[in-house]
Amino acid sequence: MLRFALACLLLIPAAARADECDGLAQRIAAATGGKVGRRAGPSIDIGVPGAIKLDLTCRAEPIVQASSGETTPSAAFFRDLSIASELLVGESAGAVQGIIATAHATALSERRKSFVQQNGWSASCYTDSTGSIRTLCSVGRIPPG
Repeated sequence: MLRFALACLLLIPAAARADECDGLAQRIAAATGGKVGRRAGPSIDIGVPGAIKLDLTCRAEPIVQASSGETTPSAAFFRDLSIASELLVGESAGAVQGIIATAHATALSERRKSFVQQNGWSASCYTDSTGSIRTLCSVGRIPPG
């Protein structure tokens, strides 16, 4: 009985994080005009209009990422990722969008993953002109320590 009680206590923080992640996914979906999709472990798909795929992954710090089949995605790609990121990191969507655009432009011009840190959060972008996912950008808080 004692082992069962201890096991339950260990699961409470994980359940609380899952609830927080589900709530964040709901807020992102509402703000972007999307719908919360399937959950696989710590990741939740968020369907948004168009060919953009948003994904929220909740581990130590949540990360939101957007993927596109285009090397140079539409303005909606950057807008939706910026709106989701604002909810995640607390920085205005306009400020986030500028940082993501810089990371994306660097990834394109230097043909490598680009990583930009800003006020306790980071943005990164990767482009690949030959893959099915041609652009992948993510934003998340930088874990403490």
